[in-house]
This record gives sequence, C-alpha cells and structure tokens, in this order.
Amino acid sequence: MNNQNLYTLKQFISFIICLSLFTCKNEPSKQLSDILQGNQLELKYAKGFSVKNYGTYKTLEIKSPWPNADKKYQFALLKEGYDVDFWTTERQRFEAVITLPVQNIVVTSTTHIPALELLGVEQTLVGFPGTDYVSSEKTRVRIDNGSIRELGKNEGINTEVLLELHPDVVVAFGVDGTNKSMEIIEKAGIPVIYNGDWVEKSPLAKAEWIKLFGALYNKEKEADSIFNQIERDYLEAKTIASKATFKPTVLCGAMYKDVWYLPNGTSPEAQFLKDANVNYLWKETTNTGSLALSFEAVFNKAKDAQLWLSPSYYTSYKDLEKSNSHYTQFNAFQNKSIFSFSNTTGKTGGVIYYEMGIARPDLVLKDMIKICHPELLSDYETTFFKPLN
Repeated sequence: MNNQNLYTLKQFISFIICLSLFTCKNEPSKQLSDILQGNQLELKYAKGFSVKNYGTYKTLEIKSPWPNADKKYQFALLKEGYDVDFWTTERQRFEAVITLPVQNIVVTSTTHIPALELLGVEQTLVGFPGTDYVSSEKTRVRIDNGSIRELGKNEGINTEVLLELHPDVVVAFGVDGTNKSMEIIEKAGIPVIYNGDWVEKSPLAKAEWIKLFGALYNKEKEADSIFNQIERDYLEAKTIASKATFKPTVLCGAMYKDVWYLPNGTSPEAQFLKDANVNYLWKETTNTGSLALSFEAVFNKAKDAQLWLSPSYYTSYKDLEKSNSHYTQFNAFQNKSIFSFSNTTGKTGGVIYYEMGIARPDLVLKDMIKICHPELLSDYETTFFKPLN
C-alpha cells in the first residue's frame, strides 16, 4: 500500500471514530453502558433486580421495588479509586453513584440482616430502625455496645441521626413509593436502594436477593456460593417430602377483626406447602395478595383440617380461644395440632422467622416437612415453627 492510500485510510478511520464519539455524545439513548456489553449477574429465580459488570463499574437495576411499581431504579456501582467526576453525561442516568465496596450501611428490615451476616460484612451496619426486633446474637452484640445506632421507627426514621451517620447507602423497602424519610435522605446525597425481595413469587427467588448485597460488597462469588448451598438444601428437602405417602390437610392464618386472611395458592407461602407435599385446602386459588374470607367460609372448608399452621400472631391455645371462642370448634384446635413461628423469638422479643425466613427458605421447608411428615426428618429439630403453647 503506497503512502497516499495509507494516509487516506488513516483519515477514514479517524472520521469513523469522531463520528462515533459525536453520535454517542448527541444521542442520549446510546450511552457508554449501551455500547459496552456487561457481564450479567446470573439469577436463577429472582426477577426484581439485575446487575451488570462492566469491569470498572457495575450497574444495578431495581425492577420491582414494591407491588405494581411503575418506576425502575438504576444505580452505578464504581470500583474504589475510579474517578467519579469522569461521569458527566453517563451519571445522569442513575439515581446515585455508589463507590464499592460499601464501608457503612443502614438497612431498614430485619430480613436484610442475615444477608450481611452470611457474607461476613455485618460490621458495616451502623444504624437500624427498631433494634429490639433484631434477634441475631451476633448483631445484638454490636447493638448493645453502641456500634449500631437506633433510628426510631421504620415509618418515621430519625433522619437527623441517620444523616449524622452518613452511610454509603441505605437499603430500604417501600409499599407504594411514598416515604418522606427516604426522600429527605436522598436529597442529602445518600443513596437509597429499595429492596424488593418480599415482592418475589417464590421462596428461592426471595432468598436470591443476597446477590444484591454481594454486588454492593464485591462479594458476588461468595453470595453465589451461599445461595447455591441454600438452593441445594431446599431442593433436597423437597425431594425428601415427595416420598411421603400421606398428605395431611392444612389450614393457615386466622381472623383479623372480621376477616380471615390466608395465603393464596400462587403465593410463596403456598409454594412452601406444595413443596412440603401437603394438601393445602386453598391450593387452587390464584388471587393476587392474600385471601380474605369470612369465618363461615373457612370453617365450612377447614373444620376437619388435620394441621393448622401460622395462626397469625397467637402463641397459645388460651390466647386463640380468648380472641374467638369459635376457634375451638376446629379439629386441629381440639387435637392440639396447631403450629406457629410467633413463639420463637430473640432475647428482646423479635420474631426470628421475620428475620431469617426469607434468607433461609431451606429451613422453613424442613420445618414444615418435620411437622407434616415427622417420619421423614426424624433427627431434625425445627428452627422457626413450634407447637402452640
């Protein structure tokens, strides 16, 4: 190739590069992360979030922060030492830019605490609303020695204390997108990530949200390994339950005022019952949210149910009878076959199920199998569910 042709080729290549840069600069839809192909974090069950790794940074998208959410949240997760100021037009796409790994964090639900402990980063927790609800002995030590500040009630967080702590990120949860406390925190420049694990449709999907915390701490491999073990134990328990030759009939829930609330047949709670190989009496329902039925409707169908699980917050037969004497007409009441997780609490009264249940569905399923098919797990002691007092 002669010099003239070489010079022409160089000019053409330079023109193409300039044109690409100009196009990227002037077309907002073609941002850096659109051009590069990031490595997608593998999620087997969870649908509510996604993470892509582009090397020097990651993107986190919260797709379902609460039921029927019409907004998605995107965050840029930058490696430590990366120049945040370099992000000019690109950072406008994100709710916030977070430098990794997270050094200080505030979480707002007890369900978030097991993920921190499983990943070995519980020492980064600096604040929590309602510390009495925390049951974990490891985290209680840090609460008692003042390493974790009390932030008041979840629906009205003490923003003054939280802003004083100035964590790298707040992991919150929302029911409809209106939270004045979180709006104040965001305006102060502190990123707020809404954890939507509770919106997921299956127990394993909920548990897989540990991978979100893995992304925040650059511990994706550890989170993946932990989840894979939980999944294996869950599926192994499910296989054991499938060998049962008898399926006991099961009733759930209890009255609240004049309404009896039960899990619908497509809920994660009903999925536990299905995988435990029992005959849940409302397994065929497909409603959205909980079933809301009259006492009569429940009694007519479940009077002879052999087991009664999770009778709301009641912890004893005496309390159950005191609240509604008609409960005594159920066979499960008369045969003392009612089991609850409400009477398994930490030293300050927090219900352990509400803390660990999402993170450890394998233990929840084993509890149900032990109750419904005790011969299949003869040496297992339940973690959450105990006979009603």
